[in-house]
Parts: sequence; structure tokens; C-alpha cells
Amino acid sequence: MIKLFLLLLASLSFSYAHADAAKVKDLLQKNYPQLGQIEKANKANILGLYEVVAQGQLFYTDEKAQYLFTGNIIDLKTMRNLTEERSRKLFAIDFNSLPFDLAIKKVKGNGQRKMAYFSDPNCGFCQKLESELKNVDNVTLYLFMLSIFQGSDKKVQGVWCSKDQVKAWDNLMLNHVQPPVGTCDAPTAKLMELSQKLNINGTPALIFADGVLIPGFRPAAELEKSLNSTLSR
Repeated sequence: MIKLFLLLLASLSFSYAHADAAKVKDLLQKNYPQLGQIEKANKANILGLYEVVAQGQLFYTDEKAQYLFTGNIIDLKTMRNLTEERSRKLFAIDFNSLPFDLAIKKVKGNGQRKMAYFSDPNCGFCQKLESELKNVDNVTLYLFMLSIFQGSDKKVQGVWCSKDQVKAWDNLMLNHVQPPVGTCDAPTAKLMELSQKLNINGTPALIFADGVLIPGFRPAAELEKSLNSTLSR
């Protein structure tokens, strides 16, 4: 009987929280159209705040939707960035829906683990990432080449037009060997459009099998940890 009561209480609490979140979403959408489309509103369980997703960003607001908070919430006891952790889940990408025809595929070992990443040939941290990837085995890598830095477009085209794209990329990033001038049509514009669609503003940017996007360079040990945690996906 007590167990049934607790389950009923939990169900009512969830429904109430959901109703509150819907009310907050409606208030924001009605009173502040300049925010654009409010995609989501959920109880944040932090200081009585509600998390709000609009224009591809995570914000916080109060229960009356009178104030909007931006920035990161840090748990000082654990030094965890709660906003960053939540953002990774909220903005997770459907890994299998990525346009792999625009990527260079590299299989290492049994290729069981998977990772996609966006890289620029003139990005220093991207070159550093490639050095770390040398120490990661049993993974299938999907490389999406971007042309953010000046002169990158020619290198991207050279790699894309090479008979052995993987070898051309590795020689470029690890040995600084420039690929021959490409004469084919590289999907440079499509790749840039894809990065904008996924809100990728810099390189490197990593996407693991669970759809979590992690911006920036990561050493081999951290890559291994993330790859192992998503192995079953």
C-alpha cells in the first residue's frame, strides 16, 4: 500500500513539474517573441530554475518567466560544469544520420568503436589530435574536413581528390606533406553547411556514437574513455 502511494505521489509530482514547464514555455513564447521559437522548457532542479532551449542555446529562467539567465552553472563541490553536461545531452546528434558520404572513412583494427570528427588542415590542435589518434585502435573514424582557415580549401580539395584519401590526410597532418592540387569537385560548401547546421563553430569537434558533441582537442586517454562508454551504441 505504501509503495503504491509513493508511486502515485511520484507520478503526480512529475505531471505537476511537466505542467509548470509547459506554462513557462508558453509565457516566454507569448511575452518575448524576440527569443524566437522556444524548443524546450524543463525543470532544471537547480535553484528552482527552468532550463530553456531557444536558437540552439541553453538558457535558464524563473518560474514566472520574468528573468533570463545565461552562462554556466558550476557545482563547486565537484567543480562539474552542470550547464555543459546538460547541453551535451540536450544537443546530442543522431550519429547514424550524419552524411557519411561527405566524410573520409578510416578503419583501425576491428573498427568496432565509432567517432566522427570535424577538422581543418591548418588547425594546430587538429594536427595535435591526429597525433593522439595514432594511439587509438579498434575504431572507425569519419573525418569531415572543413575550410575555416585561410588556404585550407586547397588542401581539403587536394586530400578529397586523392586516390588514397586516408593516406593523403595522414601525410598532410602528421608529416606536413602537401597533397597534389586537386582537380575534382570537393564538397567544401556542403561540409561548411553541415557544420553550421550542427552548430560547430571551430575545430576540432568530436562526435561520439551516443551523439554527444565535444568541442576541442582531447588526448588519447580521454578519447579511449569516451569511445568505450559508447561501445554498445
